[in-house]
Amino acid sequence: MFTMKIKKAIIPAAGLGTRVLPASKAVPKEMLNIVDKPAIQYIVEEAAAAGIEDILIITNRGKGVIEDHFDHSYELEDKLKDNPSKKDLYEDVLACSNIANVYFLRQKETKGLGHAIMCAKSFIGNEPFAILYGDDVIINDEYPVTKQLVDAFEKTGKGIVGVKEVPRKDVSKYCSLDVTPHADNAALMDVHNIIEKPTEDQIMSCFSILGRVVAPPQVFDYLAEDLANTPEGEELYFTDTLARLGKEGNLLALDFDGIRYDMGNKLGIMKANCEVALSHKEIGEDFKAYIKDLASKI
Repeated sequence: MFTMKIKKAIIPAAGLGTRVLPASKAVPKEMLNIVDKPAIQYIVEEAAAAGIEDILIITNRGKGVIEDHFDHSYELEDKLKDNPSKKDLYEDVLACSNIANVYFLRQKETKGLGHAIMCAKSFIGNEPFAILYGDDVIINDEYPVTKQLVDAFEKTGKGIVGVKEVPRKDVSKYCSLDVTPHADNAALMDVHNIIEKPTEDQIMSCFSILGRVVAPPQVFDYLAEDLANTPEGEELYFTDTLARLGKEGNLLALDFDGIRYDMGNKLGIMKANCEVALSHKEIGEDFKAYIKDLASKI
């Protein structure tokens, strides 16, 4: 059993959201709602449910509204707290500022995911940490996916990437992993190599990393070396660093249990809203009836 606990997480949320324009022109894509909560709140809540105490959100210019969302809104809270009919709303609004210790840092240059993670080096220090990609909302209320990865890390001491099999035609949008079954744990796979956005002949498997990673602190040394060798104007791919861990025998893949929604994609946003709405405690039954009625007319 690996004794060091995961207490810190990074959420990279500095992307421009070009795939969901014009919705993301003035509203960060991370703040687009799933029913009644912005996408990034689901991600922060998942991290907190995994025992994460300190969360750093990497943002960019024009994303101050994310910081506002996790701050107190005293005027709104005052209006709600003395109204008995608004008690649940008051508690929901108050909870936004009490989920965890949430900090913010701007990525001043858009140089890719690897560079965004490098920005968090002083925040993380010499500790293992979780990374939750800002585009990916993954739902599993019983056993949050970050908790699944954290538990695997604490048992093995190795880096863990959360993966799912995706259709072969979609692998080129993500990455491809060279994996074999792990000898001691049927839920895990040993990662030997990773190729970012592979061509058809480079695909090693249809397993791709989808939004969740637990990494050891040595990745910062690897990222610094990779950044020094990255040509001017090109992005620093975090998958290259993860591939290095794999080649050293220090990376495992977990085929996680959860429903993942790509919130940087218009169809993903629609799927998230529809599926979450169907189980929502306030509107679920009415929405289900609406969908049945709508389906009957198609």
